[in-house]
Amino acid sequence: MKTPSLLKGFLIWRLKNVHSRPYLMFLSLIVGIGSGTMAVILFNIVSFIQRFLKVGFTRDHSNLLYLVYPVVGISLSVLFVRFILRQSLGHGVPGVLKAISMNQGLIKAHNMFSSVITSALTVGFGGSVGLEGPSVSTGAAIASNIGRLFRLSFKHKVLLIGCGSAAAMAAIFKAPIAGIVFAFEVIMLDLTTSSVIPILIASASATITSYIFLGQDVIYPINLKENFILTDIPYYIALGVFTGLISVYFSRVYLYIANIFGKVKSSFVKLIVGGSILGLLILIFPSLYGDGYESVNHALDGNVSYLFENSFFYKYSDSLLVSVILLAAIVLLKVFASSATFGAGGIGGIFAPTLFIGANAGLLFSTLVKYIGFDEVSKSNFALVGMAGLLAGVLHAPLTGLFLIAEITGGYALFLPLMITATLAYATVKYFDSNSVYTFQLAKNKELLTHHADKNALVMMKVDNLIETNFKTVDKDATLGELVKVIADSTRNIFPVVDENNYFIGVVNLDDIRQVIFQHELYNQITVNELMTVPSAHVTPDDSMEEVAKKIQQTGRFNIVVLRDGKYLGFVSRANVFLNYRKILKSISAE
Repeated sequence: MKTPSLLKGFLIWRLKNVHSRPYLMFLSLIVGIGSGTMAVILFNIVSFIQRFLKVGFTRDHSNLLYLVYPVVGISLSVLFVRFILRQSLGHGVPGVLKAISMNQGLIKAHNMFSSVITSALTVGFGGSVGLEGPSVSTGAAIASNIGRLFRLSFKHKVLLIGCGSAAAMAAIFKAPIAGIVFAFEVIMLDLTTSSVIPILIASASATITSYIFLGQDVIYPINLKENFILTDIPYYIALGVFTGLISVYFSRVYLYIANIFGKVKSSFVKLIVGGSILGLLILIFPSLYGDGYESVNHALDGNVSYLFENSFFYKYSDSLLVSVILLAAIVLLKVFASSATFGAGGIGGIFAPTLFIGANAGLLFSTLVKYIGFDEVSKSNFALVGMAGLLAGVLHAPLTGLFLIAEITGGYALFLPLMITATLAYATVKYFDSNSVYTFQLAKNKELLTHHADKNALVMMKVDNLIETNFKTVDKDATLGELVKVIADSTRNIFPVVDENNYFIGVVNLDDIRQVIFQHELYNQITVNELMTVPSAHVTPDDSMEEVAKKIQQTGRFNIVVLRDGKYLGFVSRANVFLNYRKILKSISAE
């Protein structure tokens, strides 16, 4: 991208007169305001669509429009992506993590608005997903493109992406601390002095922006009715394990269904199948409609009336048993509704579904405790703490769950039970799954950046960029005399042996044949085929650098051959790997 002369002049002036830290603070303020504004716009569009579509709905009977609305919204979203955007969009937080891991923190410019449009259509018309993922994706895209415009380094670009992600979360929930924790825990930024201040600025500015346009009311306006009781600790411990197991269930089912839809090539088939599943689920269980914010608020109030509104089950609204069955059903089926939304082509995030399941799981748990005959516990408190448990389990983000729920309650009266439940939920999930739904695919492909700088350096290194090709090849039928001529014209001591189609056969190592290269009488008697050896290991351009480093260590070789489908490409050397490793480690770790 060619730099305009005015911008070029500014960049030169900045390098001479403005230090990096205040410069990043200023950019983080811009990112915070921009991300907060886009989050406000998205929230308002969705609220308008939902209010408009629900005009005329009555509480006491089901509405067949629940079958239609989600499919319409997803169809509009698919049409926008296919015929207007004409390029892939990606999904929320996993897309951000992939951009950091695989694309030097570069996110396409259209992501600054495309996720807002598509997720507004998806969620506004009833898609059973949330707005947080698209908001984070939008904030990260704003940050990435500002970083690219002002020619920031990879490290500073990633820092700005963290600022955008924190700002988006802070703006939606009006919870600046939770936004900061989310950036460090989920986006996986290193916690350093130079990174904390910009993220603080972005998160605070986004929250203020949200206050200005939406007021200071939060999505979940909670007033704690009952204080934490010490004798409830065993129940909070059990809730931690319970929400942890539900988190495992959510992750496994979500990834399984995503894999099934991923095998379907036709967008039309995906839309019909996913839309039909989603519409049917919402028709039977209307509380699965949309982002579920209203249902969560009812659950946090200990009120189960939302289970019966617009439902076939309205006449059973006084039955405790039916309430328990419906709670269990929506806890188990929300993941199917969310997965069907994604599978059909909808755009959204899993943050809101996670909170929805958490609140209902906590309410279900407290209701079962009473129903079975144990002590009566606070439905509101357990629904609230259940949200933290699911966030800790599904997202593998216990601190985000802890601080978000503590912050939106307006106090820390439940901090201890939040700690207990979030910790145990996280520990339960980690026993079964080492990666969250956000990071599973990246980790599977060994493309995931973590908080470990040394591992990150290996992830960012690509075999393609390290292949050395200045090795002279020889034919297996060549004589020793012909080989000596090749050796005389080479600066390397390894000579790959290939056939006429460039398929790799073996190598001749100069150190292995020194005793014969001066025996002229053997020049026409010995062939390369008798002198070559077959390496015990090779790598491909698709291998991760962790695998390459392991093979170099295991073989003890200074050079290891690179093949693609059996054909020779070149060698990767230990020296070159180490040199590039040091360069990348310095670029991502330096203050």
